[in-house]
Amino acid sequence: MEEITEGVNNLSVSDSHKKNRIQVSNTKKPLFFYVNLAKRYMQQHNEVELSALGMAIATVVTIAEILKNNGLAVEKKIMTSTVDMKDESRGRPIQKAKIEILLGKTENFDELMAAAAEEREGANGGEQN
Repeated sequence: MEEITEGVNNLSVSDSHKKNRIQVSNTKKPLFFYVNLAKRYMQQHNEVELSALGMAIATVVTIAEILKNNGLAVEKKIMTSTVDMKDESRGRPIQKAKIEILLGKTENFDELMAAAAEEREGANGGEQN
């Protein structure tokens, strides 16, 4: 997994300055951490870019599908590429698959988020009584 982290750290400077990019790892955080983070990024920036390398690609696709199926996001762009890295164990260069998915807010994103917030408040209020 070190090589994935290394690849993420070695992305070009212009890429790492995007404020609405989430670089997903399939080992560091649970799936719904990224789903909730993506929702917050879409609230702030109207769109979010999910990015992953290698084995984490499946996680990014799952996150995007959860957001789309819940009516919160629409796909704007999907980019695939390969990234050259050095294999830590053997010291030779290897290529990793990379995916970037750009998601935008749906028209009713704000309504759905407000309804979810009200549901949470209602549930919390009900427990306190």
